[in-house]
Amino acid sequence: MAIRRPVIAGNWKMFKTVSEAEDYAVKFLEEVKDVTDLDIILCAPFTALYPLKNELEESIVHLGAQNMAWADEGAYTGEISAQMLQDVACTYVILGHSERREMFGETDGEINKKVKKALTVGLTPILCVGENLNLREEGKAVERVQGQVSRALEGLSTEELSRIIVAYEPIWAIGTGKTASSKDAQQMCASIRATLTSLMGLDAEKIPILYGGSVKADNIAELMTEPDVDGALVGGASLDPLNFAKLIINANPLPARVEGI
Repeated sequence: MAIRRPVIAGNWKMFKTVSEAEDYAVKFLEEVKDVTDLDIILCAPFTALYPLKNELEESIVHLGAQNMAWADEGAYTGEISAQMLQDVACTYVILGHSERREMFGETDGEINKKVKKALTVGLTPILCVGENLNLREEGKAVERVQGQVSRALEGLSTEELSRIIVAYEPIWAIGTGKTASSKDAQQMCASIRATLTSLMGLDAEKIPILYGGSVKADNIAELMTEPDVDGALVGGASLDPLNFAKLIINANPLPARVEGI
């Protein structure tokens, strides 16, 4: 039997100075100190990672970055390597976020190289996939998302695939206030799991799949009732420590998500 532990990850994007991040951590840790039945990740800007390492050390909250380079080192001005992230106690990294794809032109091939590099050094990739409104209206959403998953994970072994997290984020629901219905989220997350099954067999039942896109404290509980939605990647609602803590508490995961394999 495979049990998928729920995951709630906050993506601060380009918000919070060092002092703001430190203040956040103090307030947030007090609110979530008794949470034991899900994994909590804070994905902060690069400048806040080292200060947060000190604040979160020995706490239940894990530290993640929002991006990284596929190269180990070299003449890559402005880039951050996986080893640098590991050195500041990051254990997770968001890769392929729609804002990186749309605004900075990241391709599936580049994301594939980043996923492989993250796994090489022991970071857990949170691979983001999702479709825009046009593709959804044209009935091509599932095709696009399944293609993103396949291309980003091409060439990985079953053991490597077992160490990833996938986050489905419909682009049309990010920061817009619009949210896919829980049934829409379930349909796409199930299609992602089907793609993972084609890559790694029944071990795909072990992979956490998150939903992201205007997730808030008042809609997380319904999303979490769906069998293939194992948590959330949260943007704007993660910026306030008290609101994010409330969202985590409201997630109220089932005692265990068990699938037969």
